[in-house]
Amino acid sequence: MEKNYIKLKEILEENDKWPMSYMFKFIAPNKDGKVQRVVDLFPLDAKKSFKHTKNLKYVSVTCVLNMNSAEEIIAITEVATAIPGVIMV
Repeated sequence: MEKNYIKLKEILEENDKWPMSYMFKFIAPNKDGKVQRVVDLFPLDAKKSFKHTKNLKYVSVTCVLNMNSAEEIIAITEVATAIPGVIMV
């Protein structure tokens, strides 16, 4: 795990009620299939919402999922933010 996510993991592990609903939110450049790569991290039947910047250069992708552990959340976050230009919000 990257050290960037150690604090996030600590915060998530303070929750003693698993599974829990967790909202993922990423901003991705609207080019080279990067938005689709983020969307592909979530189950097909998961409810996703999108919001574009005015100039359509970036897309915010939000998805709420039931997660079983902090490790599951960190795993998705690490893969998403490894996509060039994608940031976690």
